[in-house]
Amino acid sequence: MIATKGYAAQNAETDLAPWNFERRDVGPHDVQFEILFCGVCHSDLHQIRNDWFEGIFPMVPGHEIVGRVVKVGDHVKKFKVGDLAGTGCMVDSCQVCENCKQDLEQYCLEGNTQTYNNLARDGKTPTYGGYSDTIVVREEFVLHVSDKLNLAAVAPLLCAGITTYSPLKHWKVGKGHKLAVLGLGGLGHMAVKFGVAFGAEVTVLSTSPKKEEDAKKLGAHHFVVTTDAEQVNAARGTFDFILDTVSAEHDFNMYLSLLSTNGVHICVGVPPKPAEIAAFSLIGGRKSLAGSGIGGIAETQEMLDFCAEHNIVSEIEIIDMKDIHHAYERMEKGDVRYRFVIDMATL
Repeated sequence: MIATKGYAAQNAETDLAPWNFERRDVGPHDVQFEILFCGVCHSDLHQIRNDWFEGIFPMVPGHEIVGRVVKVGDHVKKFKVGDLAGTGCMVDSCQVCENCKQDLEQYCLEGNTQTYNNLARDGKTPTYGGYSDTIVVREEFVLHVSDKLNLAAVAPLLCAGITTYSPLKHWKVGKGHKLAVLGLGGLGHMAVKFGVAFGAEVTVLSTSPKKEEDAKKLGAHHFVVTTDAEQVNAARGTFDFILDTVSAEHDFNMYLSLLSTNGVHICVGVPPKPAEIAAFSLIGGRKSLAGSGIGGIAETQEMLDFCAEHNIVSEIEIIDMKDIHHAYERMEKGDVRYRFVIDMATL
C-alpha cells in the first residue's frame, strides 16, 4: 500500500483536517501521479456536509486533479514517468455497458466510480480525492495535460470546464446561435469562454450588476441584470440556449420565457430543492428543459486539447491547504473570481 497524506472530514459535523491514509499499490494497468494542484468545487462542500446524500467518511474531497506521473503499471501504454496528468470526477466505470462503449462513462448504466465519496468496483473500498499528495488511477481514466498552459489553472477544467463544454458540444452551440449563460461563477465563467470560442453570441444573465465588467472581460457580448424588469422584458424570447449554472433556488419559468421558439434551457447547476415548472412555460414555444453532467473521458481529453490549442484556462486564486475553510466561507458568499485551487505543496 502507498502511504498518503491528505485532508479529510471525519464526519458531516467536523471540519477538514490532516489525515493519513493508504492508497492501493500500482497495478499493471494503473498510473500513479503526484498531485500538484487540486481545484475546489462547490460540490466538495455539499458532500462533506451530506447536503445531497449520506456520505462515506472519512471523506477526502477533490476531483479537479493535476500532477506529474511518478509510476506506471507494466501494461500501461499511454503514460510514462514524468508526464503531466489529470483526473476529474470519475476514476472508473463498468467499461462494458452500452453507454461506456459510446464513450459516455459518466452515464455508466452500472454507475461510474466517483473520484471521492464513492466505492470502488469491488463495492467496499472507499475512494479518496485530490486533497492529498498522490493518487492511483486506472490508465483509462487518466488524462493528458498540456505543458503549454498554467497547470494550476488547468485543474478546474476537469470539472467546471468539462461540465460546460459537454452540453455546448452536445447541442452543437456555435455560430448563429444566441447563448445565455445564467450565473457567472466557477461554471459560468467557463461557459462564457467556451461559448465565445465556439462562435456563439453570448449574453450573461446575473442578479449582480457588478459582474458586468468581468463578463465583458471574459468575452461576453451582452449582459442582462435579471432583477431589472426592463432588461428582462427586452430579452424575452431571444435566446436559442440558456446554460444554467446556478445551484441556488431560482425561477425557472421566468428564464424559460427568455427562450425563443424551440429554445433549450440546459441545467448544469444543482439547486437544493426541486423546481416548480409550469407546463405553459414549455408548451408556449415548444421549449425544452434539459440537463447535462460531466463529459466522458474521450470528450474530456478533447476539451483539454481544445483548451491547449485556444489558450483557455480557468480564472483562479491559489490557496494553501490550511486555508480551505476560509475558502469555503468565501465560496458560499460568491467571493471568488472564479475558482479556488489548492497548491498541494502546502499540504
